[in-house]
This record gives sequence, structure tokens and C-alpha cells, in this order.
Amino acid sequence: MRRIGERAVVIGASMAGLLAARALADFYETVTVLDRDAFPVADIPRKGVPQGRHTHGLLSRGRSVIERFFPGWTDEVVAAGGVRGDIAADVNWVGHGVTIKNAPSDMIGLLAARPVLDGHVRRRLLALPNVRAIENCTVQGLVASADNKAIKGVRAKIGSIEQIIDADLVVDASGRGSSSPAWLEGLGYARPEEERIEIGIGYTTRVYRRRPGDLDGKLAVVIAGSGPNWRNGAMAYQAEDRWIVSIGGFFGDHAPDEELLFAAFAGSLPTSEIYDIVAHAEPLTDFITYRYPANLRRRYENLTDFPKGYLVVGDAICSFNPVYGQGMTVAAQEAALLQQCLEAGDADLARRFFAAARDAIDIPWDIAVGNDLRHPKVQGRRSLKVRFVNWYIGKLHLAARYDAQLAIAFLRVANLEAPPTLLLSPGNVLRVIRGNLVPGKPSRAAAGRTGDLSAEARRVKA
Repeated sequence: MRRIGERAVVIGASMAGLLAARALADFYETVTVLDRDAFPVADIPRKGVPQGRHTHGLLSRGRSVIERFFPGWTDEVVAAGGVRGDIAADVNWVGHGVTIKNAPSDMIGLLAARPVLDGHVRRRLLALPNVRAIENCTVQGLVASADNKAIKGVRAKIGSIEQIIDADLVVDASGRGSSSPAWLEGLGYARPEEERIEIGIGYTTRVYRRRPGDLDGKLAVVIAGSGPNWRNGAMAYQAEDRWIVSIGGFFGDHAPDEELLFAAFAGSLPTSEIYDIVAHAEPLTDFITYRYPANLRRRYENLTDFPKGYLVVGDAICSFNPVYGQGMTVAAQEAALLQQCLEAGDADLARRFFAAARDAIDIPWDIAVGNDLRHPKVQGRRSLKVRFVNWYIGKLHLAARYDAQLAIAFLRVANLEAPPTLLLSPGNVLRVIRGNLVPGKPSRAAAGRTGDLSAEARRVKA
């Protein structure tokens, strides 16, 4: 690949920032990643990634993109204690109150603690000869040309020293609290339009001892919120002897950080699988809480004027309800798109990149916001399309309890491996109709996974 510039700077060592830096490394003589934190020596949570203490899994699409950037990365994470698994066969997926059928697929996901995923990407990135990181560095603003038409670098404070770091391209990967709208406004540009869908999500997390027979050998269970209580949860393999459990709900209906009440909250979910662990397994950590107020999207693609030499990526463009697990995968897709855009040079780069990122964001945004709009308290426009899709996906889940082909099709879309139109193909529509008119007979095991709480869980719930 050809070099198109001397210096690139990335603000933030989030997953989005690290992957963007990897894309830039093929086109710039040097790439510098600036982060407010000091990176931990071991793969432990850090202040700059507050959700790093909670349940994480990498969707199959995200894993494959990162693997292309860093060949052998998946094996390295597994060697460090993570586990790869078949998304459709090794995970129980609960939506609309029912569990869809498990079946073998070619979708391979990756389960590991978030600091492990980040740490292995960061080390692989910083092993590249033209990439460096500056830690304990606070970016205070942009340095622009005399006419403000181009960004020439950043003003940064490193420890107690203020300095200017020159760059041909600056990429903001500083997260949902990004200062880019204010910085652009200060240079005379319009702020991007913002779409905000309030959801008030909160979840509580704890790690428990894992036994080999737990969850019938499955690696995770993921429960999407549905009526009547709209509570959600995820329990995932974190290491050979550990489960990580995160459960919560919308608008202040958050799981308590007290043992018996936490178990009772787990017992109110539409399957007893998480309750069966938290009520009996040995806890290995204290409770940790996380709050996420709203889905947030900034429409940079709609700006008619934008400075040369500047881009925004990751959560700084769009951040989704984290219960859908899309953030890292969308960041990986954006980095791959940035790489493609740079292959055509840096002319009109911002317009081309933001247009490509829009197309990549539209599907996960529609999935997250559309599903959140099922909750009666979520404020937002419920178009005919949104109402139809939510109705149809509910019917699809009912049929997918017994139909492996429908279950895999749904998971391909949820893992961003296929467009939502796959679910509306004539063949899949017929399967949904047939599955609702002539439903199959669940096995005894399947019935236990599709919403029947154990007697003990029902007593706690009551």
C-alpha cells in the first residue's frame, strides 16, 4: 500500500482508536495514539473503558475483521484464557420471551474479558514499527490552518507539559463524550445533528465460579428485554473457571447490588439459566454497576462543510445500547472502511468516509433503536416500518424456537454478517408463517430453555 502522508494522530486508545490506527499504519509514515490513561501492564480494567468490567463478547463479524488486521489474534486471545465458540450452537439466545433453536453454523464469536480483547489488539498494534502511543495525554483542542480549512494537529497536555503535535490527519476516537462538535463549532463549522433515544439502561455485574456442567456445556446465554418487565441479561464464559453475569433493565429498573435481591432479579428473567448460577455458585467479585442513558448518533455525513485532515470514528459518531453487543464490531467495520477509503487517497476523505460509515451504522442503529422502541416508555418515532419489523421479528422468534434455519438467519443479521432483508426472503417468510400456524413440538430440554422458570426461581420471583 502507498504512503499518502507523514503523520497521523488518533485521539483515544479505545477499540475504535486502536483499529483506526491499524488502518492508518499502512498509509502514514508514523501513527501516534494519544490516551488520557496509563496502559496497565496486565490485562485489567482501566478508567478510560468504564464498561470494561462488564460482560463482553465479540460478534463473529467483528472477530473476523480484527483477525484480518492482526492474523493470529484470535488464537492469542484464546491462549490467554478466552474461548472461541459457534454463535448459533454454543450460545442460548432469548428474545421476545423465547429461546431460539441451537444449531451448528459458520459464525465464530470470541468470549473474553474486555481488557483482554483490548490488550491483545493494543500490543499487536504497538508492535508495528511506525506506531507509537503517548499515555497520560489530554487533548485540549485542534490546531487549524490560518483559514480554518484544514486541521494541522492537536494541542495536548502530556503530564504537566503542553505542546502541539503536528499531523496530516487527526482521527477522533475519544468516545461518546467527544469534544469534536464543540471544537468544530469553535472553528466556525456547524455542529452535527444529533439523534438521541433515551433508554436509561443500567446493569449490575458479578463474576461467579464456573463448573463444567453449568448451562449444559453452553458458553453463554443472552436475554433481550421483553414485556412485561423488559429486563435483560447476559452470562458468558470469561475463563475456564469463571462466569461473568450482567443483568439489568430500562429507566431505573436496575438490578440491586445485594446478593438475595440480585438473585431475585435474575429469577424474573424469562429463563431460569442465569438464576440457577447466581443463586448457587460461588461469587468471586463484588457487584459493579454501569449506567447508559441513551442511544446517540451524530450525523457528520450531513455536514456540507468539514475541515480537511480530520475524521471522527467509533462511539464519537454513534453509540448503541450496549446490551446488543454491537460497539466493537461496528468499530472494526469502520476501521476496514477507513482502510478502503485511504486506498483511494486522501482527497475528499471526510465526505467519503462519513458516507461509508453511515451505511455501516444504519443497520445496527436500526436494530438497536428499533428494538428499544418496543418498550412503551421509550420516546421516538414508531414508523410503520418499525412497527412491522418488530411485529415480524416477534413472529420469527416464535418459529425459530424449532426452526434452525430461521434461528441462524436471525443470528447472521444480529451479528452483522447479513442485511436484514435476509429475514424477509420468500423462503424465510414462508418458514415464519408455517412456524406460527403449525408450530413444532419442543423437546423437554427445549421447553426448559424457552421461558419456564424452575419452581425455586418462581418462588423467589413471587
